[in-house]
Amino acid sequence: MDEKRYYTTVQGDMWDSIAYQFYGDTKYIGLLLQNNIDLLDAFVFSAGTSVYIPELPEEDEEDVPEWRL
Repeated sequence: MDEKRYYTTVQGDMWDSIAYQFYGDTKYIGLLLQNNIDLLDAFVFSAGTSVYIPELPEEDEEDVPEWRL
């Protein structure tokens, strides 16, 4: 069983900065939001909020554009 990974925010963290920090791209904001429903009201975090950081889902080759294969 995989251990769940959490990030404790610092004052001023935002969804896009957390996504970039852990995944290297802000396009994964939706993944963070879907897995942290209780935090949807937060835009700018205060210090000490625990945010669940899920693993990236594996890309299915059917979902990958041809130019990326």
